[in-house]
Amino acid sequence: MRQLVGEMLMYCFVVVLLTGGFLAFFYTPSGQMVSYGGTYEPLRGVPMSAAYDSILKISFDVRGGLLMRQLHHSSSVLLVLGTVVWAMLGRFRYALVVLGLGVLGGLAGYGAADDLLSATVLGKLPVPLWYALHLLVASAVGTVLVISSRREAARHPRTLRFVALGLGLTVLVFFWL
Repeated sequence: MRQLVGEMLMYCFVVVLLTGGFLAFFYTPSGQMVSYGGTYEPLRGVPMSAAYDSILKISFDVRGGLLMRQLHHSSSVLLVLGTVVWAMLGRFRYALVVLGLGVLGGLAGYGAADDLLSATVLGKLPVPLWYALHLLVASAVGTVLVISSRREAARHPRTLRFVALGLGLTVLVFFWL
């Protein structure tokens, strides 16, 4: 069971990486103030950071952008929730590291968006710093998951049925959310 949850975490992380890579092509990590000129009429002309402007453009102007943002967010939440389950199944050493990194990565992701944290003390940090932290945490989470997965697979080799079960359950969980 523990190995299956770990396998599902790996698949969620792959989705986070793929959607994050897509979003990175359109994201501008800058705190410079710009005037919004996108297709969302109520905000046209409103001053905002270039980071938030790019996120609005991803959501409203990029084909599939909002879907990618939602998938990125959902798979990130699943990654954190799955890590809690993984920790309860006995992989405390790795799970606590991934859980801490996951929470830090989520916080850094919100900071990079420059929407929810901008009016707080954390909003005083520059957007490029949040974005760099977000990328650094993502690579650290991936490293921990790969190391744990390889060690688990060395003890209990994967079979094709096991991989299919992990993929199927991950897809079901995505549709459930």
